[in-house]
Formats: sequence, C-alpha cells, structure tokens
Amino acid sequence: MTSPPSSPKHSPFSFQLLARDGRARAGVFHTPHGPIETPVFAPVGTQATVKALTPAQLHELDASLVLANTYHLYLRPGDDLVAEMGGLHAFMGWPRPILTDSGGFQVFSLGGTNKIDDEGVTFKSHIDGAIHRFTPEKAIQIQENLGADIIMAFDQCPEPYDRGEVEAAVARTHAWLERCVAAKTRPDQALFGITQGGIHPDLRERSAEFVTSFDLPGYAIGGLAVGETKPEMHAMLELMDACLPQDKPRYLMGVGTPADLINGVRRGVDVFDCVLPTRMARNHAVFTRHGSRLNLKNAPFARDPRPIDENCTCYTCQHFTRAYLRHLIVAKEMLSATLLSIHNLHTLIQLAKDMRQAILKGRFESLVRAFEFRV
Repeated sequence: MTSPPSSPKHSPFSFQLLARDGRARAGVFHTPHGPIETPVFAPVGTQATVKALTPAQLHELDASLVLANTYHLYLRPGDDLVAEMGGLHAFMGWPRPILTDSGGFQVFSLGGTNKIDDEGVTFKSHIDGAIHRFTPEKAIQIQENLGADIIMAFDQCPEPYDRGEVEAAVARTHAWLERCVAAKTRPDQALFGITQGGIHPDLRERSAEFVTSFDLPGYAIGGLAVGETKPEMHAMLELMDACLPQDKPRYLMGVGTPADLINGVRRGVDVFDCVLPTRMARNHAVFTRHGSRLNLKNAPFARDPRPIDENCTCYTCQHFTRAYLRHLIVAKEMLSATLLSIHNLHTLIQLAKDMRQAILKGRFESLVRAFEFRV
C-alpha cells in the first residue's frame, strides 16, 4: 500500500510506505540528497569517514545513507570549520544522504566524570581533557553547522534495567526534545525524535506517546543494544511497532549484525546503523551471509583457497582468497582492513536490499526461514 507524504508539502522530506509483509515494511524516505530505500543499513563514518573506505568504494557498495558523529566532529575539527568548508557533504565528498547523531550517547558513555542535569551535560573531552557542555540547543546548533539531512534530538541513554534511572532519563529526553524542536531552524534538515524507556513496557509506551505527539519526519528507538538480552530487545521492538506511526520511518540506533537486521525488520524497523562491521574488519573478523563469524588471522586459513563467502558478490569475495586475506593481516598491511570492511558492509547493505525485495514480493518469511538457525 502507499501512504501520503508524512511532512508538509513544502518540506523536502517525505516517507512512502510501499508494502508490508507481517510487520516487515518496505518504503522510501525522500531527502534533499536523494531517496533512501528501506529497510536500509547505514555505514558509520564517525569522523566524517567510514574507516578504511573511500566515498567511491561506498558508492560501489550502493550505500544510500552514511552516519557521522556529532560529538567527535564537534571536538575535532570543529563544527564551525565543517560549516566553513561547505558542510559535511562537501567536506567528506559524499553526495548522498547523511545522518548525524546528537552526541548524547558518546557524552554519556565515554567518560565517568560527566555531570548530567536538567539543562544538559558537562563532560571532559576524551582527546585533551578539556571541559565542554552540551545542551539540546547546542546539539542542534552543531548539527545545523554539520548540515546532515537527518539530525537527532539530544537524549539521555540510560542503563536499561534501573527503573529509577530510566524513568529520569525518559523525562529528560522528553524535555530536551521540546527544546530541540524549538531550537531547530533549518528546513532542509529532518529532526528525528528518540524514544527511550529501557526494557520497561510502560515507560516505552509513555515515551512513544510523547515523542510522536510532535509531528516529526521520523522516530528513533534508543536505549537498546546497551546490555539487555535479545528477547528483551525483541519485546521492546514489537511494542514500538504498535506505538509508532505507520507513516513515518523507524530507526533502531546502534544495531548491526545479520541476525539483528532480520529481527529488527521482522518487528517493523526501517533504518539501522552500527560501527560493528568496520570495527570487526580492523580486528580481522568477517560476517558470513548467515551470520557466523570468521577470524581470518587464524592459522587454518593460511592455505584456504576459498573466498570469505562463496555466495557473496562483493569485490573482496570476487577477487581474493582467504589465504591472501590472512597474509595481509599477518603482514599488517592496511589493505586487509579495506577488503574486510568492504565484505562486511556489503553483507549488511545487500541483506537489507534482499529483505526489501522479499517484502515487496510478499516473501519475507521465506527469506527469514533461510536464516532461522541463526536468527
């Protein structure tokens, strides 16, 4: 089925829900830098670069969305400099859509001396120890300087089990969303609100009700993949599928294994991102299509003539053997990180595309059954 655009007619953003198969959804989110077909996996370019890859290689992978990090770019080289250079698209040479997070997760996770109050967060730079302060207004200002297509509201991401801490974080996240909405000035950026609530169903429902009371172009599911079990995550995603609007994209933050993508799409998620594929590659590990992992530094691969995955169509698998890749790893050649990153990102980007096609054809559960022993 097709839904009308979810934003006012003058907005450059709109979402079309093209098909559903169970809870799984296939759609298109339109942005000033091109359409994002969903489901989609977004490679993470923390410091305005997806580690070990050029923009041309990302284009060959057909990545349609890249994430950059507000906290890191604020500290270095500075959002003012990025704005002076024409914004992130020009600065990093990436013409397709970009999403920036608000910096909230890094502020809360990268230091034990952070001080959180109702106005914002005071924190130390992980680079030089200098003191900085983020408020909702500051997070929006930085992201407007960076110029991404999709920007995120400033939120507090708590540990998922402590109900008192989660409840306080939900209240702050809601108050900060109001301030983010008021602070935003650029019509060419889509502000997504973030729902919180840990693993507590009533807090999740409360958060979804409040966040969706703002008619935003999309909504994110935060505070998952932070220590809870997979069944707990899945239960919260099923709850969010019932609580979030059908005519807006849903973004599950920080999740990225083949099984996680399948389980998320199975429960109504449209957008994913994660540092895991490139981080694994730098640590010599790769996904296979069905979710198992290989550490190519291990000795048995020294004389293995096969590609990483015999069914994979990525550049790495089409041209190189496991033996060659292990040689690069042992020799500490930079090319190993590039080739392994290409494979890992291709695996997730292509899986999202395959799920999209399966949903459009009404065959999503058939695709899932092929992964059942891993999902």
